[in-house]
Amino acid sequence: METSAYGASLAGGAFDFWGFLKRPQTIVRLLSWLFSIVVFATILSEGYMNEEHVDVTKCMFNQHVSACSYGIGIGILAFLACVVFIVLDAYFPQISNANDRKYIVFGDLGFSGVWTFLWFVCFCFLANQWSHTTQTAVIADAARAVVTFSFFSTATWAMLTVFAFRRYRQGMDEVGLGYNDPAGDHTSPYPSAYAGAPEGYQQSPFTASSAGQGGYQPPAY
Repeated sequence: METSAYGASLAGGAFDFWGFLKRPQTIVRLLSWLFSIVVFATILSEGYMNEEHVDVTKCMFNQHVSACSYGIGIGILAFLACVVFIVLDAYFPQISNANDRKYIVFGDLGFSGVWTFLWFVCFCFLANQWSHTTQTAVIADAARAVVTFSFFSTATWAMLTVFAFRRYRQGMDEVGLGYNDPAGDHTSPYPSAYAGAPEGYQQSPFTASSAGQGGYQPPAY
């Protein structure tokens, strides 16, 4: 019987708050949460500008409205995802069902991998648009902060992907592939006589039916 699955005991235990905060995965996830706030909050507060005597606001990244919208969308979704996964990480040791843990790890691995790619696209997109920006009214420090923290987010989400993959591999090693019925193993010529037989045991090919029907047969002289 498995006593642990995906890096935590199946029996659960008391929640160690400080131990949880000191975990590398928690630290990186909190950094990802912080970086996402910097990206979308900076764009929302300083990413839109309007020229003198013009009421229409334009994105500071080469007036490309999609650049600002993309950064805001990725940042907000990353912020919400970090909150959800931090809660799941804290509750994870209390989950006694190995299948439920597997779904959480799969979700973490998949989402982290996708968001690593999306943050990299965000970094490249914003850096490219910033390199073509010529407006003098742009707040350069804000634009550089968005581009820089988009790159940092790519790195932290890549680390989260690695952590999730390691936890997945650890879970596969701990849980295994499940029980295999010896009677269903067609590679063995003779199945085991009973389910609790030792490993390597095979039933004798000669059974009572092959030895003859009936009771004792006296020898012929």
